[in-house]
Amino acid sequence: MILAHVMWGFFPLYWRMLESVSAASLTAHRIVWSFLVASILCLVVGPLRSRFWRRHDRRTLMIHAGAAVMIAINWMAFLAAVNSDRVLQSALGYYINPLVNVLFGVVFLRERLRLPQSVAVGLAALGVAIMATAGQGMPWLSLTMAFSFAFYALLKKQATMNPIAGLAMETGILFPIAAGYLIWFSPSAAAGYSAFSWTLLVLGGALTLSPLILFAFAAPRLPLSMLGIVQYVGPTLQWICGAFVFEEPVSKTELFGFAFVWAGVIVFMRSSLKNSN
Repeated sequence: MILAHVMWGFFPLYWRMLESVSAASLTAHRIVWSFLVASILCLVVGPLRSRFWRRHDRRTLMIHAGAAVMIAINWMAFLAAVNSDRVLQSALGYYINPLVNVLFGVVFLRERLRLPQSVAVGLAALGVAIMATAGQGMPWLSLTMAFSFAFYALLKKQATMNPIAGLAMETGILFPIAAGYLIWFSPSAAAGYSAFSWTLLVLGGALTLSPLILFAFAAPRLPLSMLGIVQYVGPTLQWICGAFVFEEPVSKTELFGFAFVWAGVIVFMRSSLKNSN
């Protein structure tokens, strides 16, 4: 589980090596190569083959179609943040995502919001509001990432397919659009890619699936309290990458806003630990 989140945390270092490729093209490549890798796995691995390569009912298709749209939006926002020197916004998005998940549980699943959770969501919202006054306006990329992934998780909560088979279906739904975009809108750009860039683009499919496979293997074997803590490894590493590796400027107001978000995260983690005991 830790390895999965460490990989997600260092994703900006990988995708920044492809900063000459537009976010739209990167997203399209990520969809195409992820679909091909996932499809091969679903052909080779017996349990996946029996779950994926069969006819699915309308409800399953609709759930994964919606999830496909949400993950495409999430990937686009993430890659746009990475390739426009806004990795800190990416980290912020994944910091507040679990709190958005809690909020969605109340709104859509009629779950009860406990007092610590209310405090955590309130602190995170205050932190985002403070950062909105930091000169760059509302962190729209962060909010897009947080809410799109929360909708993705909400849809996947209703799904019954294996995570790899589910991702194969989702990227398969997006595959014609992604392939069409690459063929019709960026053939000249693709012709100018170096062999190194093509290698990174193709390996991006396997890289996308690797932490998901690790996560799927580890999640059933760990208590929810541990999952609640480890999920913040990724955004913390992304924040370190943005602040110290890419040396993105952090104003005092932005740092003050992050402090409120981190406070909300701590309250949320303490609440999760307390309720698991």
